[in-house]
Amino acid sequence: MSKIDKLAIVTGASRGIGLALVKSLIALEYKVVGCSRNPELCDYKHQRFQLDKVDLADLSQLEAWITKLKTNASIDLLIHNVGVGFFAPLEELNWKQINSMITLHLTVPMLLTNSLLRELKKSEGRLIFIGSVAGTKISPWGSVYGATKAGLIHFGREVFQELRKSGVKVTNIIPDMTDTEFYKDLTFDVDEDPKAYILDSCVSQAIENILSQREGTIISEIVIQPEKFKIRKK
Repeated sequence: MSKIDKLAIVTGASRGIGLALVKSLIALEYKVVGCSRNPELCDYKHQRFQLDKVDLADLSQLEAWITKLKTNASIDLLIHNVGVGFFAPLEELNWKQINSMITLHLTVPMLLTNSLLRELKKSEGRLIFIGSVAGTKISPWGSVYGATKAGLIHFGREVFQELRKSGVKVTNIIPDMTDTEFYKDLTFDVDEDPKAYILDSCVSQAIENILSQREGTIISEIVIQPEKFKIRKK
């Protein structure tokens, strides 16, 4: 099967890291189906890119989207990228914020993987989880965000071991602070020093590296960090 016949699924595909991944996959001649709550905000168009309007926090919409995805002849790559972050002392987070992070970082990837695994086994495809360095260390005011990202990383490691004999290749990508709109509504942002953050293209380049490996070789985990550690408070 040529790459142009292969289908990639990307959650959270309308901007930031997700959109960078879409563009790289299009350049690699994949057909890409993505999802977003607000697809109208994405100005990128391509004949091989389909962006569906789906609020993944609504599990009924997730279920309907999965049913739609299963009508494709083959699913070759599933990238779990969707995410949301709320940072504050634990008692100041509301239930909606906590539930949103748990749902998008844990429930959705687990349900989506569970539902599409037969298709991925059939194509001997790939699963990629976009985690966060926040899930590997203690992050001030990031108790729930860090815990859910840690859970996602561990889920990816478990699935990697479970699927090693199935032909499905599994990778965790763990980026540090990335210069995207993620921080737009937060109290902090990336520092002005370009050596203190990574770009969304750094993550998409990692995907290209993963997909270019010889048959039988799996890069199971990649951590991408800037040279310096700095953040800018707003």
